[in-house]
Amino acid sequence: MTVKERYERVLEWFASAMPVAETELSYENPFQLLVAVILSAQCTDKRVNMITPALFEAFPDPYALAGATVEEIYEYIKSCSYPNNKSRSLSGMARKLISDFNGEVPADLDSLMCLPGVGRKTANVILSVVYNKATMAVDTHVFRVSERIGLTTGSKTPLATEKTLIRHIPEGLVPKAHHWLILHGRYVCKARRPDCLNCGLTSVCRYYSKNG
Repeated sequence: MTVKERYERVLEWFASAMPVAETELSYENPFQLLVAVILSAQCTDKRVNMITPALFEAFPDPYALAGATVEEIYEYIKSCSYPNNKSRSLSGMARKLISDFNGEVPADLDSLMCLPGVGRKTANVILSVVYNKATMAVDTHVFRVSERIGLTTGSKTPLATEKTLIRHIPEGLVPKAHHWLILHGRYVCKARRPDCLNCGLTSVCRYYSKNG
């Protein structure tokens, strides 16, 4: 099977099996999504969604969040992973949004990555989900699933995986493909024990062909 054929068959299956694929983070605007994605680093979406309602009620916009102390923010997010670091990141991010972007979430990679707490993965999520741009956020699920299926071969870094996926996935499908891979990794192709018996990709999966 050629690389092109594998991509075509994988994308066709996802399109049929998962026609609706979107983030599981709860948000109402770009600012809220940015906050949620920062909080989601090494933390489950389920936990983030438990934290954010009260956080957004207290700090509904960058101006409110920028006016809070790090200690005040911490009290709302202390049940997530690395709350001390994330409290500082959220505070700095809000202040930077106000000082450099008039309180608006920017729509380009470099501007997003200059915000505290925002790395390439987080920036790509915002660009994909909010602005529907053809960016691929590579988290642990995307990194693992891409390699297992055979969409990538020996990628050593998330950036290498990102570049390979972007090169082979049609531009118009990239935003949805990002969610396909994440959700497949979260619920089927799990890290410790992939559920191959309930996977529709076994006929094209490199991992399954080797491990059965």
